[in-house]
Amino acid sequence: MRRITNIVAKNWILILIVVVGVFLRFYRLDDFAMFLSDQGRDAIIIKRILTGEHFPAIGAPTSVGQVYLGPFYYYFIAPWLLLFNFKPVGLAFGVAFFSSLFLLINYFVVKKLINKKTADISTFFLALSSTLVDFSRFSWNPNLLPLFSFLTAYFTLESLRSKKWYFFALAGAFLSFSVQLHYLALFLGLPVAIVYVYYLVKTKGNLINKFFNLFISVFFFVLFTLPLIIFDLRHDFLNSKNFLLLFKSSQSLTSNKLDNLFNTFISLNKYSLNISLNTWQTVILLIFILLSSLTILYRSKSQIKIFILFFLTCFLGLSLYSGPKFPHYLAMVFPFYFLIISYFLAEISSDLLGKIVLVIFIFMYSLLSFPKFSFINMPAANQIGQAQNVANFLAEKINKKPFNISTWPVEFTEDSYLYFLELKGLIPADRRKVEITDQMFVLCNKEPCQIIDSPSWNISMFGKAKIQDQWKVEDVKIYKLVR
Repeated sequence: MRRITNIVAKNWILILIVVVGVFLRFYRLDDFAMFLSDQGRDAIIIKRILTGEHFPAIGAPTSVGQVYLGPFYYYFIAPWLLLFNFKPVGLAFGVAFFSSLFLLINYFVVKKLINKKTADISTFFLALSSTLVDFSRFSWNPNLLPLFSFLTAYFTLESLRSKKWYFFALAGAFLSFSVQLHYLALFLGLPVAIVYVYYLVKTKGNLINKFFNLFISVFFFVLFTLPLIIFDLRHDFLNSKNFLLLFKSSQSLTSNKLDNLFNTFISLNKYSLNISLNTWQTVILLIFILLSSLTILYRSKSQIKIFILFFLTCFLGLSLYSGPKFPHYLAMVFPFYFLIISYFLAEISSDLLGKIVLVIFIFMYSLLSFPKFSFINMPAANQIGQAQNVANFLAEKINKKPFNISTWPVEFTEDSYLYFLELKGLIPADRRKVEITDQMFVLCNKEPCQIIDSPSWNISMFGKAKIQDQWKVEDVKIYKLVR
């Protein structure tokens, strides 16, 4: 008992941070877990993996650019759906668990490589990050990228420090996993390559062993990315072409690279620290961060250098993309950015003035973060329950007969309802094969509902039809069409 008391006394700051972070990730998760199109689609795919119906070799297409991701996320998160007896909230609990685990991983890694104070501060930033808390509360492949980008950097550093082959293997594997969570994680490959060139040229050791270790890293990256590589080869490099096209089209939006850099930094601070910077604030802070980072890279012997390298290269890479800067695009660099800020605050907090700056920074960060946690006192969204209620009603009306299903407007999709229908053994006719049955159910969540003579091919493909019946369930209008 005394030993436990001593552990708590020595680590009360960490325990408090983790308890708050876990609370923010799990509190009322059932009530607020998002369950829309992407979550419904993923749940269907994962359910089919668990039942042995289908084992996908590729993942979901990105919302912008139609670049297909790898299947890693499906297989990684699948046990959580099984653990919760196919209730889709299990997938959200899985993401929340790994996001919470990240807090401990960050603490112990940073404490080991840098120091305890930096570990405490950076873990605090991660725990209260409103963007990361939001991402931890629903299932979506990019939501785990901050954890995997951090582990990619860590295993890369450990491979350099220890020169053990298994760290090279882990670095290659986790780089592959990161890229499969979001294609912008390809920018992680640049700092990994820089570290490995340094390892090859500057470190002592047998050259054959060095090449063997690098081969191991590349091998494991290719091994876990192989399904995606095969897909690209079979489809005339569709993924590669779409990825390049996406960047070319984004470059055409603006030719001012400096504007891209500033806009990316503004977005980074908006989503990570909840602060909005004007032009001069952006310039001053960016110059300070860059100069401080470069100074540490050249002068410091601390292991923070590797994380700074990852931040700078990935941040500059993201700045090359001129399209919209969505939060999940930038979350990849959050762990590195928080770590740099934490290292600076820890370094200056040795005197009274530095301690005051640290306390003010933490207080202001908390003050800006907590209003974002609307799930604490807002009425439940209950998206999973709503989808299940609509699906249960539909199941009765389908009456175990073949059916088509569609939605209006076109951006309103049916995947979340189809998941619950599929659990009941009700699978609609395949729209892609233009399979047509004697009944179609159209779900509409926005007036006016254009059902007859609809401009949507998904509805009009059913052919000449009439509305036989209509109902309203959970603010969704349901129309039954017959031929």
